[in-house]
Formats: sequence, structure tokens, C-alpha cells
Amino acid sequence: MLFKKPNIILSIVMAAFILLLIPTVLSSTDNCGDVNNSGGEPDISDITRLIDFLYLSHVPLDCGTVEDIDGNVYQTVTIGTQLWMAENLKVTHYRNGEAIPNITDNSEWEGLTTGAYCNYYNDEHNVAIYGRLYNWYAVNDNRGLAPEGWHIPSNTEWQALVDYLGDSTVAGGKMKEAGYIHWHHPNTGATNESGFTALPGGLRITASVGGYNSMGYDANFWFSTEYSSSNAYSCYLPYDYSEFWRLSWKKFCGFSVRCVKD
Repeated sequence: MLFKKPNIILSIVMAAFILLLIPTVLSSTDNCGDVNNSGGEPDISDITRLIDFLYLSHVPLDCGTVEDIDGNVYQTVTIGTQLWMAENLKVTHYRNGEAIPNITDNSEWEGLTTGAYCNYYNDEHNVAIYGRLYNWYAVNDNRGLAPEGWHIPSNTEWQALVDYLGDSTVAGGKMKEAGYIHWHHPNTGATNESGFTALPGGLRITASVGGYNSMGYDANFWFSTEYSSSNAYSCYLPYDYSEFWRLSWKKFCGFSVRCVKD
């Protein structure tokens, strides 16, 4: 009993220190907490990010924001010499203002050879956290999927990211959001020390297997690089490995998209 009161006092002092430090740190780093916290007051996302930075050094505070043509604001992070979006793309219009078709029917989706997007399970509620899924034809459309001054990363640019993080055996873990709020257990190797914050947004594949699959279990991101006339490269980060996998998928598949600064 004699030691409880000092422990309580110490906890109160530490909590007060963290609350006092949040505005100073976040104001000097372009509000690296929750970019959708428009009220300006610290919230749980800010507190979590600051504690992670101070005690675990998992998330760098060198970041800013970028806005797409629809007005969606994305947190960004510098990794090595590259500036990446730290959230999945949500845009529904190409950069020239033309609408990207939202295709809900699985059979129609599988037959596409032009750009389209969808929401996982056609549920708009999934967009806020996981973003939208795009086929590769939208990625490759010359009207522009990425915000002005940004683009979809090529094979070479993804490789530069992997090399900076060590190699393909550990890069995936350093890119994945840590913990189990969005990822299923065991989320192997996940530290998010890069600040990339990869989320398991799943994918959309053939109608024969139900179209949507693997939310919570893996993250899939398109490369801008074509593999063949029917396939393109993608990044695959599974819940049970720390590796960064480079795969080839049919261009009609629906994957998440991250952008990198020009």
C-alpha cells in the first residue's frame, strides 16, 4: 500500500507531460496525428501516435498532407528520399475531373478493360479506413488517378522503398500497421517503423469466388508497371509474414492504391 500513492502521482505527471507535449510536437510536424481531426484539439489518434514515437520509435514525425481532386486529405510520410501517401487512395474522379465508374456487379467487374473502382463488399463504410479498390486500368489511365504532382509508384520505386527498409524479408513488417485493430493475429513482424501504415484492405478478384476477399488478412497495392498484356505487378503484404511480396495479378483485379510524390 505504501507504494501506490507515488505510482499514481507519477502516472498523473506523465499524462500531463504527454498532453502538454502534443500541441508542440504536432504543430511542428504538420499535424502528423489524425489528419481528419479538423477541430484542432488533440484526440486519441494524436495521443497514440505521440506515445508510439516517444517510446517505441515506430512512427517518424516527418510528414505532411496531400489533397485529391475530391477534397480527400491524406497523411504523407518521407521514407528515405521518397515522399509517400500514408493512407489508401479514396478518389472517385480522375485528375481531369471525369468520374471513375463504380462497378458493383462481380461479373461486370471481371469483364472490364477500362478503369473502375469499388468499395469492399460495395460498402461505403469501409472507405474511411481502408480506402477504395481500383483495377489496373484506372491506375494506367492517362487522365490521372493520383493527385496533382503525384503518381502511382513503378516497380523501380517500390524496390527503392524495399531496399531502404532493408530487404524483401523484413520490409513488409516495417510497412504494416502494428497491432490487431485492423490486422488479424499474428500480424507477423509488424512494427510500422517506416510510417507507411499499410492496412489490410483486401482485394476483389473473380466472381467465381465471390469477388471480395481477405480484408483484415492482407494488403495489396498496384504497381504502375505492367507484367504482360493481361497482368500487372502488385505488392502483397500478408498478416502471417513479414516479407514484401512482388506478385503479378490480372489487370481487372481490385487493389488498394498508394501514391508517391513526383
